[in-house]
This record gives sequence, structure tokens and C-alpha cells, in this order.
Amino acid sequence: MSTETISAAAAAGVGPVEAAAPRLSEELLEEIAAGAVQRELERELPFEPVRQLDAARFGALRVPAEYGGPGLSIEQLVTELIRLAEADSNVAHLYRGHFGFVEAIRFQPEEVRAHWYSQVLDGRTVGNASTEKGGNALGELNTVLTEEDGRPLLTGEKFYCTGTIFSDYTRVSASRAEGGRKFAVVAVDAPGVTVHDDWDGFGQRLTGTGTTEFDRAEVAPHGVLDRVVGGHEAVHEAAFFQLYLLAAQVGVAKAAVRDAAALVATRRRTFNTSGSGQLFREDPLIQQIIGTMSAKTFAAEATVLEVARIQDRALAAGLAAGTDRPGFSGELPEEVYDAEIAVERAHVTVPDLVIGVTQELFQTVGASATMRPKALDRHWRNAQTIATHNPIVFRARSIGDYEINGTLPEGLNAIGDAQKTEAQKTDAQKTDAQGTTEEKN
Repeated sequence: MSTETISAAAAAGVGPVEAAAPRLSEELLEEIAAGAVQRELERELPFEPVRQLDAARFGALRVPAEYGGPGLSIEQLVTELIRLAEADSNVAHLYRGHFGFVEAIRFQPEEVRAHWYSQVLDGRTVGNASTEKGGNALGELNTVLTEEDGRPLLTGEKFYCTGTIFSDYTRVSASRAEGGRKFAVVAVDAPGVTVHDDWDGFGQRLTGTGTTEFDRAEVAPHGVLDRVVGGHEAVHEAAFFQLYLLAAQVGVAKAAVRDAAALVATRRRTFNTSGSGQLFREDPLIQQIIGTMSAKTFAAEATVLEVARIQDRALAAGLAAGTDRPGFSGELPEEVYDAEIAVERAHVTVPDLVIGVTQELFQTVGASATMRPKALDRHWRNAQTIATHNPIVFRARSIGDYEINGTLPEGLNAIGDAQKTEAQKTDAQKTDAQGTTEEKN
């Protein structure tokens, strides 16, 4: 079925294995793209596009062939993500947590893999609930996993829960009362789970990146997941999550080029200051702007696809060494770290290219491009919002340290309140002591 599309297979009523064909249909992408502006203007969450994609088993693209899935490579998946992000970057982005979960499952024990791969092949999806809005120290979590009568229960609150509002389950990072951290997978409709649509960022407004509350919510079967700090799963998923964001940005750039070219091609008005009075589509200066946008987009896409190929090779090197075996305690092959190095290099360069493309769009047709019904500003807002997920300056520093000192970059794995250094604690104690003395005087 390599030549069939996902939506065509789903319409034919074939099973989950055949339904997860390699490519999204052009018809489905066109339908998603056609509703993108209205959804943006009316802040209409994309439940219908998600329903269509879930029915087509889009979320199963990375399920390995030995478990009945199509087993697409990371490069093949990224190609599809870019196509989907060009249609609507919100829709592509909201699946990030799900695909990250699917990547992590290959490192779990066999019974966990079999259970969750089966769920994904049936069209179920898993959102993300990892980050807490504040009040947790860096490396620690206020969301707690406890056990009562043999039942694991989850209590806490998460923000930036991208995709959870659209998903069947969400994967939650949590601390344990006895110490350490786990992941817990919880059904979104389980008692004690409340999902809020309160994401108010100026870009990627429709990704469901809001708050989720857990009040003694019971964890799903096979839902308590271990992760070894510094293990291959942690290294791989950290790099994969960042690659996913870069793929979404490339889709934004391609959409900006598409919309700019379409506007220029149909524009009748011109300016006396243009020097020629030509139609915009015939004006060499306007053509140059579109050409520059296209070239930057090409460079960004080529970079992201190369990172995907590197991640494929890095994953294969680890799996060949048995890093997916529970209890693996050997050293990770050196090639495993190539994934993080590559994605950090791309993270320094690709966002600037994409944001540049979305800014240059407004040089092509003048003030009419700013009219709200066109919603062209969404491309810049979306690109900028995705780019701010992790400070680029930290990535550049990390790569510099690697080039100079050979220090391997560490993937993002914790966000929280900064802790005082010993020097800062000493200074604070001195200040407190001084204040006490002044009060006594």
C-alpha cells in the first residue's frame, strides 16, 4: 500500500495496519489548510482536523513494523509533519507530545510496548503534561504519584499541556513520595482530570497548550513508565522533541511563501514609487523578495531533513547496541549523541531563517497584507512562538562548549525555579544578619 494515502485507506475501511500508510493525502491537507484562517480568526480549536487525522491513524506512523505499524523513519515522519504544518502549524504542533510518547515506548518493557502500540494503532493519542507553571525547583516536581490499595494515583497541576485537550490520554511527569521521578499516563476523561483551554500566547493559539489539573486521578493500565537519567530514551526523546519544533517552523515558512506568492500573483494595485508601474508579479524587486523567501525556506527544510537523517542513524546505532533492552547498563554508543548535537546546531540557525521569511512576507504587497481577514500575521506569530520554546542563546553556548572543550550537549529535561548558589546564600544570610542588627539598634 505504499502508493495509497492515509485518508484513502481510512475511507476504504481497512484495518489499522493498512490505514497508517506513508503519506497524508493532498485532499486532506487542502481541507485542513482551507479552514486554517477561519479557525485562527475565530479561535476555533481544530477538533475536526484532529478527528480526521486520528481516524486515518496519523499518530501511528512511527509504530514499528514488528508491532503492526508502518514503521516510518524519522525523516519520513518529519516530511509529513512539514506538509501538515504548511497546512496548519497548530494541527501539526499539537501532535508533538503524542509522537514523543511513541518514540519513548520503544525503550519500555515488552508488555508496555505491546499495550501502547496497540492503543496507538487503534487511533488513540497521547498528549503532553510535563511542565509546571511555577513553584517547583529546577529538577523537582510538585505533581506527585502515590499508590493507594495498589492503584497509582496522580495529583498536581501542569501547564503547557500541548495536545492534551484533543487526546485520549496524556503523559505526565511526576515525583514519587519515596523519591525519584516517573511518567504516568492518564486518560483525559478519567475522574479527577480537568483540562482547561486557557492558553493565551499570541501564536500557536489553537494547540491546546493550557492547564491540566489532576486530583487523585487513576493512572491507566501499563501507565507508570520508568526513565533512566542519561539513558538512550532520554537522549533520543529530547533531541526528537526539538526536531519536531523545527519541522513545524519549516511548515510555517512554506505557508508564508505560498501565501505571499498567491497574493503577488493576483494583485492589481501598484505604487508610483515602484519606478516601473508594473504589476507586482512582473516587478523584479518583488520577485527578488519572493525568491529570497523561497531560498531561506529551502535552506531551513534541507537542514531539518538532514537532522532527521542524523537522528535515524543515531537511534539505529543505539538500538544495535541493545539500548532498548530493559536494564541496559552499558555505555551509549558515541553516535547516539550526534542527534542532540545536530538538533542544537539547527536550533541556532533554522528559527532565524523562518522568522525572516515570515517578516519578508509583509514587504511583498504593502499595508493590505496587515488586514485581519487575511490573518497573514499568524505566520510570524506562530514562528516566533515556536522559536521561544527554548532560548536559542543556550543552544549556541552549548554548541560552542562542545566545539571548544568537547563537552557533549545536554538535552532539555527539566524546567523550574532557579536555586541560589552557595555564594548567593551566604550573601543573603549576611543581609539578613545586617537587617536584624539594624532592627535591634
